[in-house]
Amino acid sequence: MTRRALPALGMLLALAACSDHNPVGPGARSAEGLAPGASHVPYTGKIRIGVVQDASSVVVGAPTSYTITNRTTGAVLLTGSGDATVTVENVSVVDVKIRLQVVCGTPAAVNALKAQAEALGHVTFTEVIPACTRLYLGAFAPPPANTFAARTAYRNLVISQGLAGTDSFYRTLTTTTGVTQYRIQRGGDVATSTGPVMLSADGGIVTIAGQPYRGIAEVRVNGSGIRLAGINELPMEDYLYGVVPRELPPVPYDELEALKAQAVAARTYALVGLGKRAAEGYDLNATTSDQVYGGYAAEHPLSTQAVDATAGMAAVYNGTLIEALYHSTSGGYTANSEDVYNSAPVPYLRGVIDHQHGNSEHVLDSLKRHPNPTSLRGRKNGDWEGDWSRYHRWTFEWSMDEISEVIGLYAQQPVGKVLAINVTDRSGSGRVRTIEYVTEAGVFTDTKDHVRTSLKYIGANGTPASLLSTLFVIEPVLAHTPGEVEGYVAFGGGWGHGVGLSQTGAVGMAEKGATYEEILHHYYQGISLVKWY
Repeated sequence: MTRRALPALGMLLALAACSDHNPVGPGARSAEGLAPGASHVPYTGKIRIGVVQDASSVVVGAPTSYTITNRTTGAVLLTGSGDATVTVENVSVVDVKIRLQVVCGTPAAVNALKAQAEALGHVTFTEVIPACTRLYLGAFAPPPANTFAARTAYRNLVISQGLAGTDSFYRTLTTTTGVTQYRIQRGGDVATSTGPVMLSADGGIVTIAGQPYRGIAEVRVNGSGIRLAGINELPMEDYLYGVVPRELPPVPYDELEALKAQAVAARTYALVGLGKRAAEGYDLNATTSDQVYGGYAAEHPLSTQAVDATAGMAAVYNGTLIEALYHSTSGGYTANSEDVYNSAPVPYLRGVIDHQHGNSEHVLDSLKRHPNPTSLRGRKNGDWEGDWSRYHRWTFEWSMDEISEVIGLYAQQPVGKVLAINVTDRSGSGRVRTIEYVTEAGVFTDTKDHVRTSLKYIGANGTPASLLSTLFVIEPVLAHTPGEVEGYVAFGGGWGHGVGLSQTGAVGMAEKGATYEEILHHYYQGISLVKWY
């Protein structure tokens, strides 16, 4: 019995989708089809960040005088001053109906069946998805307006008329009717707008959901067409002022050259990501699914200095913007991109030895001999390669009950005893490429970076969490009785996927005198640094 890992996510997310949130930033962007990718959308001086991705209402405002306009027409909706806030709600008419899905097929087949159903007096509704066109019959209001018995009787009727099979089923569909309308309310003042709502402030600082940001605030429907997004639009450097201190905090990582390297990597990632989330109304999220963005409140003078000193600089390979992957801690050796992601090799994302280590031994040889590895069981979060990261070396031990629970979660079934855990393939950097879990219920396998998800550790709060990296060795813990196993122990290093720039490695290099250019050329092989704008 084999269970394969799910495919990694689509395009690069430069640092975090693997639950790698840590004190140095999220730690690992996920990428399935890594390729040297220039932005498909040119930078025109502004970037749009979804700081609220999905809400029924969004509160915007400013600490100074402000103007609220219809983004589409430019019409002024409200003006104000001081610390007032404005609540924006989408008040379009929303229709919720329970409908019977009878087919998911080609447009021609659906249209033919739709015509038959309408000839018999049925209400029809179609929905186009990438895989097919769906046809629904009937339109029931949500309970208690109708009953299960009424829906069953209708389904039986449709089946008897040859319009559906026994595999037909009901789904609840939500649609909007009429023109989207936004209501803006401040105290007793109310205005409405059919276009997205934009707030600009005289002092250049706005608030969205109570948090301050440079630039403008905008509220519009997100990709659902029903819910709202709160968007911060601002110049790239202003955006990076709020990214760099969240991704590589200047306290305690106060090495300016490392912060400059982080600024260039984050800028390059943002340029490649322009238009990435256009369907939602913005370019990037403000979360670990893209880059962590803390806005005006997160800014720090040292981070701002790093952004200004590298203004407009980006990393390119053969003239094309790179996928600027970065992570918290490599553990001593970064990874080739294809050893982590399901993609062809990317020439600039090659594994390199951390500068704090020589070539005298392989990283794997040192994992078990570290004098003081961090125990993951005692940490809910890390705070602090070598001198700079407490997770440069770590260890974790599972009891037999714990390892059965963890592998059972991955297998989605009880697995009984875990009889063996075998690493069957490793990359040149030492990272696990294929692992098998031999259990009483069968053998389950996993590959590449998804191994961190299948082989979870139990945190200090008792909840399973993704293993910090795939750079580890794992062994059975032998009981006093010969041949008996009482658990498993892993000795590992690093935090994150290990591809591209190591944030704590960059700090260590800077401390030893490296410039930001040297840091970037080390972690991204064969690149050039250019003034992109």
